[in-house]
Amino acid sequence: MKIVIADDEPLARDRLRALLSEHADVQVVGEAGNGLEAIEQVQALSPDVLLLDISMPAMDGLEAARHINGLDAPPAIIFCTAFDEHALQAFETAAVDYLLKPVRGERLGEALERARRLQPSRGQMSEIAQGKARTHLSARLRGSLRLIRIEDVAYLQADEKYVTVHHVKGEDLIEESLKSLEAEFGARFLRIHRNCLVAADALAELRRTPDGQTHVLLRDVPTPLEVSRRCLPLLREQLKTL
Repeated sequence: MKIVIADDEPLARDRLRALLSEHADVQVVGEAGNGLEAIEQVQALSPDVLLLDISMPAMDGLEAARHINGLDAPPAIIFCTAFDEHALQAFETAAVDYLLKPVRGERLGEALERARRLQPSRGQMSEIAQGKARTHLSARLRGSLRLIRIEDVAYLQADEKYVTVHHVKGEDLIEESLKSLEAEFGARFLRIHRNCLVAADALAELRRTPDGQTHVLLRDVPTPLEVSRRCLPLLREQLKTL
C-alpha cells in the first residue's frame, strides 16, 4: 500500500511515518507540506492512501480533497487533524476516516484497514463537500489536473455542459455550472449574461454601443463582452458598491 503524508508540521509527518513503519505492507512514497503539494504528489506518485491534514497554508486539506476527488482514480483519503469541527465536511469528500491528533497507532491501523477494503471501488469517490469558497479551480487534462488560481480568472463562460475559464495563462474547460460557481464565489464574480460571469476586480468599463447594446471591458482582455438587458440593472447596482 503506497501512502503520501500531507501535513505542514514536520514533527507530525515524522510521527505518522513512525506509526506507518509498524505496517509491513505500507510504503510511504511521498510527503507534502500543504494542499497544493499534496495534489502534486498524488498526481506524480499515484498513492493508494493520502493522509491529509486540514489546516495548512497555500491550500487547506478540504479543498485539496475536493480537487483530488476529480481524478480518475483518487486515493483513499484519511484526514489527520487537531480539530474536530471539520468532520462533517471531511466525510462529505468521501473520506475513509477522520483521525484526531495525536494520532494513535490503533486508530491509524483501523483507518488503513478500511482503506484496504475500499481500494477496488475508490474511483467512485466523487462527492464534493460544500464549504468555504475554493482558492483554485481544477481542469481535468487527460486524467490529470491543472489548477487555476481564482484570482487569475478574468471571466467564466458557459458552453453546453462545460464552462470555459479565461485566465491569465489562457483558457481551460471545467465540468461545473455557472450557477454553482456563482453561488460558491458570491460577489467575486458578476453575472453579465445568462452564460457569463466576470471577475469584479477585472472590470474596467461599461460601454454602450451605437446600436444600444452594452458591453463590459475587462483589464487585459481585448474582447468586449456583451451584457444582456436582463442582467444590466443588477450589474449597475453592484458596480455602485465596488
